[in-house]
Amino acid sequence: MPFSHVIPRNLTAGGVRAYAPQASGVYGISNAREWIYIGESDNIQTALRDHLGDVGTPIMEREPTGFVFEVCDSAKRLARQGRLVFEYGPACNRTPARQP
Repeated sequence: MPFSHVIPRNLTAGGVRAYAPQASGVYGISNAREWIYIGESDNIQTALRDHLGDVGTPIMEREPTGFVFEVCDSAKRLARQGRLVFEYGPACNRTPARQP
């Protein structure tokens, strides 16, 4: 099941402040070409602000422009994140192949 709200908000300090809740849930970060990362947090707004401040990380190097989110309680977050990662296949959630 995809994100309940699929229209992304601008991934800027103002967009995060205006639209991201200070609540438990899952969030997705994207640009026009791809899903970049799907995360989970006790505080969606804080997690997104932290990403914006992490210049030079693989997430920010992919030039994200938008975010979506779902509020959900902490008991369901990891399972929901796993389902969304499976559905969307975001680039920065992929685990590197193990080397022999």
